[in-house]
Amino acid sequence: MDKRASVPTPPPPRGTEGHAALDRLLAQTIAAAGGWIGFDRFMALALYAPGLGYYSGGAPKFGHFPQGQNGAGSDFVTAPELSPLFAQTLAVPLAEALARTGTDALWEFGAGSGALAAELLAALDAMGVAVRRYTIVEVSGNLRARQRERLAAWGQRVQWADTLPDAIEGVVIGNELLDAMPVKLLARRGGVWFERGVARAADGAYAWVERPTELRPPIEPEGRHDYLTEIHPQAEAFVATLAERLRASPRGGAAFFIDYGFPEAEYYHPERSAGTLMCHRAHRADADPLSDVGEKDITAHVNFTGIALAAQDAGLSTLGYTAQGRFLLNCGIAQRMEAADLATRTQAHRLIAEHEMGELFKVLALCTGEGWPSCGFATGDRTHRL
Repeated sequence: MDKRASVPTPPPPRGTEGHAALDRLLAQTIAAAGGWIGFDRFMALALYAPGLGYYSGGAPKFGHFPQGQNGAGSDFVTAPELSPLFAQTLAVPLAEALARTGTDALWEFGAGSGALAAELLAALDAMGVAVRRYTIVEVSGNLRARQRERLAAWGQRVQWADTLPDAIEGVVIGNELLDAMPVKLLARRGGVWFERGVARAADGAYAWVERPTELRPPIEPEGRHDYLTEIHPQAEAFVATLAERLRASPRGGAAFFIDYGFPEAEYYHPERSAGTLMCHRAHRADADPLSDVGEKDITAHVNFTGIALAAQDAGLSTLGYTAQGRFLLNCGIAQRMEAADLATRTQAHRLIAEHEMGELFKVLALCTGEGWPSCGFATGDRTHRL
């Protein structure tokens, strides 16, 4: 996701009917819970409430341009929309993983606009790699409809699923998936830890309320200063479940997660005292998830140490962990850029530049069995830093 802020004027409203229905649902949920819900519950409803949450809305989410006064536009751009060289390069380690695992199926979780699926299938076809089936697991009916339209040319090779099957065989892709999974917020005040949740104020607005908790971040941030951060039980539980399903299949498989985040020591650094929670709308960023609920994306950076440990505890091996820029360079993006026109090279450079997506985004690859020397981690592997 491109986090560079900014258009000079705020985006126009996208309508109030769905917003009001989501507001009623949240109010009922908070009331039924005794007047307070944890932020993870609030985030889940704001993003994924069926027919009401942000990802259920019909407005475009993915693209290069912010929303204009006519309501057209998008909220953020992801790597597949930014440059076709992203998928063309990612196809190389995916083809390697398919060959190493002896499988012929790809699974993508949260496929967004369908751009990555379309470009990967085209790239793998051009490489002569047989992909029997590309399954998309998508919870948003609106996004699923957009994906079906974009991927119609591949016919029955592309399938959709609402939930995980009992066993998964093949290679899994999660691009900007984990950052959108609900997180719990923990706040340290005067040396005491609280869970930050959401209540309704007298005027009907959403308000932060903190309650004492036994929950803790995986490591205690140094110092006694006030500190706000996130923990990621849902993302870690998802990866553990995915590991179980991969291991339940005869041949198993592999998984590649690409997202913005840090290893644990950096995530809970003493100076990162305001956490990483962020909202995105019309290519503008803000840190207030309690405003314009359902109208904007809510994300948090990924603690890749926690993800890797959850996978390891569930029986997966780590193929590698590195920055996106290094991963793509290892897989040959520089050679593709040399053969591309200037506009394509310029956009692709944002994928690998350290001040853009190249360093902020990381790649974590996992597999069943002992693994292999994956080409994406040939140099610059940071597994030892997890």
